[in-house]
Amino acid sequence: MSLPLPSLSLPRPPVPSRLIRTLDPCVPLAVKRRVVEPVLNRTFAEPLEEGEFDALEGRRISLDIEDLGVTLTLSLVAQRLVLCHEPGEATIRGGWREFLCLATRREDPDSLFFQRRLLIEGDTELGLMVKNLLDGREEGLAQGRLGDWLHRLECLAARDH
Repeated sequence: MSLPLPSLSLPRPPVPSRLIRTLDPCVPLAVKRRVVEPVLNRTFAEPLEEGEFDALEGRRISLDIEDLGVTLTLSLVAQRLVLCHEPGEATIRGGWREFLCLATRREDPDSLFFQRRLLIEGDTELGLMVKNLLDGREEGLAQGRLGDWLHRLECLAARDH
């Protein structure tokens, strides 16, 4: 004779966006720099070398991923993209899916802005310059390891939608 086992239900894992929103403020800038800066500088190595980001030298732009509660502020120092504490002079704001569409070029970047799914605030000239640099990358950011990671995010977004 066997006794019935109690039903054990494991808690559902937290929704990734909620988890990110909770963890991001706890992650020191030094850790974010070690993770984000190498990826950005490898991804944009060619345009950085060609001076396409020179207009960002001494300037700051923030990327505000609203639904994740994450804001990354970038500047250019010695031909390298760096994260910084100070707020951006311009901000590109939107949801993570919109930034994913921008990064992978799955949608026309201009459409994302015209439909107000991505917004530029503050110094719009600086914001447009950065948007145009991202837009000018024919293959988007979807190359190499970053491309693999972005592809996985796209699959996750498609599954959640």
